[in-house]
Amino acid sequence: MRLRTFLPLRTDVGILKEMQRAHARQVRAQRQAQAAAYRHHQQLLREAERAKKAAQRVAAANERERKRLYAEARAAEVAAMNSDLQLRLDALDDLLAATLEVDDHIDFSRLKKSVTHQPFKPGKLGVPLPSPDWRRFEPSPPGGLAKMFGGEARYQQRLSVAQHAFTQAQAEHATAEAGRQRKLASMHQAYQRRCAKADADAAAHNAEIDQFAAAFTAGEPAVVVEYFSMVLGNSVYPDDFPQQYRLAYVPESRQLVVEYHLPTLDVVPPVREYRYVKVRDEITSAARPAKEIKERYANLVAQLTLRTVHELFEADRSGLVDTIVFNGIVDTTDPRTGASVQPCLVTLRTTREVFGGLNLGMVDPNSCLQHLNASVSKRPAELAPVRPVLEFDMVDKRFVDEVDVLADLDQRPNLLKLSPTEFESLIQNLFAKMGLDTKQTRPSRDGGVDCVAFDPRPIFGGKVVIQAKRYRNTVDVSSVRDLFGTVQNEGASKGILVTTSGYGPASYEFASGKPLELIDGSNLIYLLAEHAEVKARIDPSELD
Repeated sequence: MRLRTFLPLRTDVGILKEMQRAHARQVRAQRQAQAAAYRHHQQLLREAERAKKAAQRVAAANERERKRLYAEARAAEVAAMNSDLQLRLDALDDLLAATLEVDDHIDFSRLKKSVTHQPFKPGKLGVPLPSPDWRRFEPSPPGGLAKMFGGEARYQQRLSVAQHAFTQAQAEHATAEAGRQRKLASMHQAYQRRCAKADADAAAHNAEIDQFAAAFTAGEPAVVVEYFSMVLGNSVYPDDFPQQYRLAYVPESRQLVVEYHLPTLDVVPPVREYRYVKVRDEITSAARPAKEIKERYANLVAQLTLRTVHELFEADRSGLVDTIVFNGIVDTTDPRTGASVQPCLVTLRTTREVFGGLNLGMVDPNSCLQHLNASVSKRPAELAPVRPVLEFDMVDKRFVDEVDVLADLDQRPNLLKLSPTEFESLIQNLFAKMGLDTKQTRPSRDGGVDCVAFDPRPIFGGKVVIQAKRYRNTVDVSSVRDLFGTVQNEGASKGILVTTSGYGPASYEFASGKPLELIDGSNLIYLLAEHAEVKARIDPSELD
């Protein structure tokens, strides 16, 4: 019989406890792992929340930055608009000052062309073709052994072939070189023709300049008008200024007549300031006061008048112009009727001596015009007109339109050849046609006629003393003084002096600001044609 061995009961209990402890350790490890995982999860959640909040803060900051940058951009846009506005106002305020820094004289010599010819550059055609080199054809002579075994004969054959090839190469070179030289000669001839044409064009242009300069110095009216038109054309104004004008030159009086188109009222910016309203995200504007607009416009008209007269006198270094008449008109629409109108807003007659005594850099433009006895619209913004000191169309049409119908020249009466009685009848008829009631006339000893007439118009009418002088030479200022004395003695409201010649600057200076009107030969021709239907002429050459 075999004996069975049994372990003690306490041993089985120890194993169980060990297993329990192992299980407990496993449970603790799992719980620790779970706790660590939870803590890690919570950390990730916190980090995600921090990242989310950081992103929100960045987004908010970006939105604030975007709004800030947008507001700055709009503010910069407004600043640019206000800067442009100020530049515009500065340009209007400095119209007169800007021209004082410029020499308006046109130097004819600077209009001439000088030609500088570039050197003749034939390029590859200018290089002779290289001649054939015999050394490239010549065969090598045979050595010592080759001579002994027939080498000399073969050398002579190769030499003969080489000489033939060399001769052929020389012939081809000669042909090619001859072709090159022909092309070179043709190219040089074309170069010379271009140079000659450029010289001829420059010579023709310079001859025209010399001819123009000579005609200008001689005082030819059409050329004088063209020169001063160039002067005004060179004057730089803002883009929306019309810069349209008509000029006429009266050589008898050495008088330049200018009809200049002024800009309209809207040339003054109606906006005083631009502003950016942030809460509404819009740009608004503040209107310029109507009073300021009118004052600025009146100042602009005065500046432009003085500027134009200054430029014309400064450009005349030949002394062809003693007197300038400036009529500033506006080509616009009458808001009351819708009709196109051209009211004259400023008119001025001044002499070189008087105008030259001004310090234009220091004057107040409006006060300066008053000093010059200019007639200026009291309400230029409302287009209230003034009567021009000289209607532009009263200037002889030969000097305005540059038209002279030669076929009619001999049929027109020469005013200088009329008898005193005929001249008296002509003048009396003219002013009767113009609406004056002529009451008495008497011939004068100087070949002229004196006439006392009445203007029947209410308010503006009254007694008018008219004196006409059939002169060949310029009327002396004493005649103007005599007329003014007659006007005062007669108690007349106005005096008119008409002549077949012209007036000097002293006459215009004396008449300035007085109830006197001076009509020269060109004006008389126009008035006769316009009102009396008499086409006359004034030709002193027929009296010689």
